[in-house]
Amino acid sequence: MQLKLKLTVVAAIAAVAGVASAQEQVVKIGHVAPVSGAQAHYGKDNENGARMAIEELNAQGVTIGGKKIKFELQAEDDAADPKQGTAAAQKLCDSKVAGVVGHLNSGTTIPASKVYNDCGIPMVTGAATNPNLTKPGYKTTFRIIANDNALGAGLAFYAVDTLKLKTVAIIDDRTAYGQGVADVFKKTATAKGMKVVDEQFTTDKATDFMAILTAIKAKNPDAVFYGGMDPQAGPMLRQMEQLGMANVKYFGGDGVCTSEIAKLAAGAKTLANVICAEGGSSLAKMPGGTAWKAKYDAKYPNQFQVYSPYTYDATFLLVDAMKRANSVDPKVYVNELAKSNFKGVTSTIAFEPNGEMKNPAITLYVYKDGKKTPL
Repeated sequence: MQLKLKLTVVAAIAAVAGVASAQEQVVKIGHVAPVSGAQAHYGKDNENGARMAIEELNAQGVTIGGKKIKFELQAEDDAADPKQGTAAAQKLCDSKVAGVVGHLNSGTTIPASKVYNDCGIPMVTGAATNPNLTKPGYKTTFRIIANDNALGAGLAFYAVDTLKLKTVAIIDDRTAYGQGVADVFKKTATAKGMKVVDEQFTTDKATDFMAILTAIKAKNPDAVFYGGMDPQAGPMLRQMEQLGMANVKYFGGDGVCTSEIAKLAAGAKTLANVICAEGGSSLAKMPGGTAWKAKYDAKYPNQFQVYSPYTYDATFLLVDAMKRANSVDPKVYVNELAKSNFKGVTSTIAFEPNGEMKNPAITLYVYKDGKKTPL
């Protein structure tokens, strides 16, 4: 009798456990960035932000549509390569993720956005800044950071109005991001009367810039604008110092605006000439920036770069829309995502009809004693 009772109790417990697990639903959120190659430090930072958000959401015990939700991050590597970017996007579509945070580079995000649109999955980028991303008008594409129109123009205004610089040489890495931000800077600067004395091109894999810098030095510009990322900007600053270009101001967008650039410049005095722009407020001015950064550093020491607060917010933003729609179905909650008014760590996030953020901030930075410092 006792054995029978025990078996009945065990069966009852098992049945209850079965019901509990049946009522828990696993929801995958995708993340894509370069976690291999020269830009892996950005990609890892981005992934950390999304992963931190997923862990916190799971600790909260989110319930949607009457089911307890367990979120999982499906992280993919696009190596900053457009072909790998679209392959990663297709993989996430095939895995039926509920939403995507990413990508990092405009060159990977723009082609991937079409893949997500075609399979009906919302994507939120907090890093890709080329304005062309939102041009097709996909209802699944959202950006929570200022685009290059704001960044390039902000730098040009500062160069002409504040620093009173007259001439500039422009270099870009021929990527969608680098070329895009350089074009905006050029248009704005020339409209304000600045003279472009030289234009040079490189790639996002190059490390030797002696030939193009020698050509630029001969034109004696007040400033150099570089459209590209820090794996190129660091060596470029070292080589500018070697060529005696120590008095030339160096402008760049968010791609060069990292902590890593100080390491990559390896003690070059020219780091002190850098003025760069980032979408969003400085961490100290973000609504939750300082407390968030302390939490991030405890979890991921010495890994912070630029965009992890945005990937963190993007993850919470997707889930906030799911909660308001009471559904994890991308086709259902995407309408709520468009209507977001989400108070994040970075800012309050709301969207224009094209998926661009309303009233995005930008911040200019310089490097004082090798440390990135908001102007």
